[in-house]
Amino acid sequence: MELWTDEVSTPIGVVALVVEPESGSLCGLEFGAELEQLRKHLAARFGKTAFRHVQDPHGIASRLRAYFDGDVTALDSVPVSTGGTPFQERVWRALRSVPAGATATYGQIASTVGKPGAARAVGLANAMNPVALVVPCHRIIGADGTLTGYGGGLDRKRWLLEHEMRHAAGGPAPELPFAPR
Repeated sequence: MELWTDEVSTPIGVVALVVEPESGSLCGLEFGAELEQLRKHLAARFGKTAFRHVQDPHGIASRLRAYFDGDVTALDSVPVSTGGTPFQERVWRALRSVPAGATATYGQIASTVGKPGAARAVGLANAMNPVALVVPCHRIIGADGTLTGYGGGLDRKRWLLEHEMRHAAGGPAPELPFAPR
């Protein structure tokens, strides 16, 4: 199988993306120019895989640029192919329902997917999210309002939330609803 790759420079570092050529679905997104960890994950999922650099595959790189330029809804309709378990897929769909400029807690997402009390399992699903930003796991915060784990680092998570709140509100970021950690 061949997968298409590209990279986008952003204010918080390079974002590498991987797209299924036929469907145009995003199947991998990772911060950092290093694609190695992402490639290993995708090879485990798809088997023998060839990666080919393609400029702006299916327009997804352009949508990422638009998001970082302030159109915080630019990623909402990007098709994804995540390859998770049924529970992970439910969690990831629920994450996509949290709008830019808003946050939810792990417990709220657990309730949304019909598993109240499964906040830790939601956290694990977040950690396995192969298409961060597009499946916006950065919008999920602790029950006490703190910023908790993010594969891209808490500094990136804070930047992403502030970026979305500023642009969703159409001006300066409002008072942040989460506490520093």
